[in-house]
Amino acid sequence: MKIRNIRSLAACALFLVGLGGCSDDFLDKYPQGNYVAATFYADDASLRRGIEPLYNKAWFSFNRRAIMGMGSFRAADGYAPYLSAEFSNFRLTGLTSDLALAWSALYNVVTMSNATMQNIELYCSDAVTPAVKDACIGECYLMRGWAYFYLLRGWGEVIVFENNDEIVATPNIPLTTEDDVLKFIIRDFRRAAELLPEKGEDKHPSRYAAKAALAKALLTQSGWETGSTADHQRDTETLKEVVSLCDEVINCGQYALIDDYADLFKAQNNDNIETILAMRWADPSTGSWGAMNALYSDLAWGAVTDVNAWGGSLYPTPDMIDLYNQEPADLERRDATWFVQGNFYNYLHISSGGYEYTDNIMRVKKGVLGKKEDVAPMGLAQMASPLNTYIQRLADVYLMKAEALLGNNASTSDAEALAAFNATRIRAGLTEKSSFTFEELIRERRVEFCMEYSNWWEMVSWYRWKPATMLEYFNVKQFRAWEIREGGVIKNANNTLSYRVIPPGTGTWYLTASTEDPQVHWSDFLATSQDDNTVVQTKADGYEYKPWELAAARYSGFQPIVLSEANIFMPYPERDVIQNPFFREDPVAYEFTW
Repeated sequence: MKIRNIRSLAACALFLVGLGGCSDDFLDKYPQGNYVAATFYADDASLRRGIEPLYNKAWFSFNRRAIMGMGSFRAADGYAPYLSAEFSNFRLTGLTSDLALAWSALYNVVTMSNATMQNIELYCSDAVTPAVKDACIGECYLMRGWAYFYLLRGWGEVIVFENNDEIVATPNIPLTTEDDVLKFIIRDFRRAAELLPEKGEDKHPSRYAAKAALAKALLTQSGWETGSTADHQRDTETLKEVVSLCDEVINCGQYALIDDYADLFKAQNNDNIETILAMRWADPSTGSWGAMNALYSDLAWGAVTDVNAWGGSLYPTPDMIDLYNQEPADLERRDATWFVQGNFYNYLHISSGGYEYTDNIMRVKKGVLGKKEDVAPMGLAQMASPLNTYIQRLADVYLMKAEALLGNNASTSDAEALAAFNATRIRAGLTEKSSFTFEELIRERRVEFCMEYSNWWEMVSWYRWKPATMLEYFNVKQFRAWEIREGGVIKNANNTLSYRVIPPGTGTWYLTASTEDPQVHWSDFLATSQDDNTVVQTKADGYEYKPWELAAARYSGFQPIVLSEANIFMPYPERDVIQNPFFREDPVAYEFTW
């Protein structure tokens, strides 16, 4: 069994659990003075403050950078040659620093949840009402479940524990089997649904946030099969429960799809009606390091913001552009996710009348808030954005319901499934589908959630259900670490995008025939040369775009990125591996006590 030493994680939780708090508005301020567990939970308001670090500080090192590489780059949403490239090219090692930070952060959530639940049971005064006590414990179960859900889909077999004191006393414990990790997650979400209130208060979640999470975990469990190499059937009874849970969430009256997709990614719209659960970051003008959204400087760059940022090299992958080209009318989602030449944003650079993006390369738009004036009265600073990080929003529930109703079928025209599938399409201004397949569902989810750090987690769940299908998708239909650089995208009159690529591992400029024949291969035409886009041949004239064949034939350094069971799940941090001599032993079943 693979074993981990996590003494430091338990100690970290005991430190973090005392760092909580906000005042009148969730996360606006941090309490002054010294607080200890024995006196902190004096009343309902104090107890709610005590759990609020579970929405920011606990997740900080996961959200700082790793969440993007893990959730979006590995899904081939985008690619940044100078930022977390090891996630894109699947060359992670146990020494990758962001991987180790993410592992520790997710266990920070686990250990903080454990410690907080224990402290609530031990130290709540009689002035705390039972309903608030139950709700806060429910939030701990909800957050611990989500932390383990990320861990499962990131690493597979992971350490499961519920008591920090026991871990401190016996720091070396075995990894738990994937099936039991998933059962543990489902158990936590069910318990959260029992404890959370019908309606949350002061931006704390209701029981429907737990039901949405439970639906997601059950959808994963319905097809999860460790070690399988062949596609197999999902459990139909589990899928029925997923549909029922999704209906409860959709019909509870607490959530709705926002009319304008772009509004989802404006800080002024934090905690919008589509939000089910989110990491909630402190306002940079009032918060502190470790409680703010530090991703901003990786996303923004000098021309678009007035705070110090070093982004600007995060581009869409070719296969992401292919998905947009399948439906050129899907502009609302494309242009809210990526800056495309000629796009105008009236909510950026407000004092100048708006911002027109003129560069001839696509750059990430989601998460880029513009200048300080554009988020006022909230603050904006280097590595400090006030924008929430979605964990789950209502669009996810609609697509989960559609997926569960598709079930084991190749396609479906079921009216209920179509209503769920078309909900996000209607919001995006697209025509409704009269049927859909699994691959069409993949496209809809990838476009809807592109660069929201979530698509890879879905792909891992699909891989455990349809390993053969997903390996073909990963290795044949996706471009991994193929670069699109400055001048590499053309927006056509029909809103499609032409692109040219640099194959991974070649270190050379765009695909050319040879030194003597410098013709450049674009996605839909052959051009005269690197500096002359005069069309030599189009697809209508017989041009075929075969980038893998071209790269293999013309670049001796070309190395296609191949995904398999060996690299779909990430390596464990090397520091943990070194500490424990029993690392190579098999995982064990978890001893459930309730």
